[in-house]
Amino acid sequence: MTTVLRYAAFTSDPAGGNPAGVVLDARGLDDEAMQAIAAEVGYSETAFVVDGSVRYFSPKAEVPFCGHATVATAVALAERDGPGEFVFSTQAGLVPVTVDDGLRATLTSVEPSVEPAGDLTDVLDILRWEATELDPELPARIAYAGARHLVLSAATRQRLADLDYDFDRLLAYMLERDLTTLQLVWRESPTTFHVRDPFPVGGVVEDPATGAAAAAFGAYLRELGLGQPTITLHQGDDLGRPSLITVELKPDDNRVRVSGNAVPITAPA
Repeated sequence: MTTVLRYAAFTSDPAGGNPAGVVLDARGLDDEAMQAIAAEVGYSETAFVVDGSVRYFSPKAEVPFCGHATVATAVALAERDGPGEFVFSTQAGLVPVTVDDGLRATLTSVEPSVEPAGDLTDVLDILRWEATELDPELPARIAYAGARHLVLSAATRQRLADLDYDFDRLLAYMLERDLTTLQLVWRESPTTFHVRDPFPVGGVVEDPATGAAAAAFGAYLRELGLGQPTITLHQGDDLGRPSLITVELKPDDNRVRVSGNAVPITAPA
């Protein structure tokens, strides 16, 4: 019987953060079996470890990289084997992860990239947002740090809080553009942002903590010349699952570092 661990990532509270399934020994499981387990677990992602390689499945499909499940997996390995450094081989590339003595994990993204977002008419209509409700100082971009995310910046916290989109239309829009989530953001200060991530591609209306999008967002800020050494992202507040994500940008390395805690939320099943 396959043992599935359950962790909440980017939080120290089992009732907060983003739940992730973790299978520390997925040898012998084929793609169909992994997909079935992820669907049964029902979290936005479940990570499967096979001899240092990690694969990530949402309830609907495999994704190339998942930040919160990476953090959860690293903490689970640290609890089993002790803290230290791990290197995960993912479909997006090699992802180093360090877990300290306090069981806080820091992942280092693959090489990121940022590209123009193109016309926003359709996606704004799907979100039921007006162009005038966007922050003109934070223009839309598609950012990548292991998975592709469309970054859209709301001019007000209220616009971000009032999220009511057309699930099926957004799913089709994202599949056409190979997007994993939308990274919807509101800037509280140069170093503090509130974010929300619709995830219909994974069969989830919204992700309460999205490490891959956080890494991509760090690359986005650097590209715009707005990067800071440390950036704090608040996510999940509007879902009742508060999450805290730390993004670090280093001047001598284009890769983005994303840090957070993870805690068990159930006994192994």
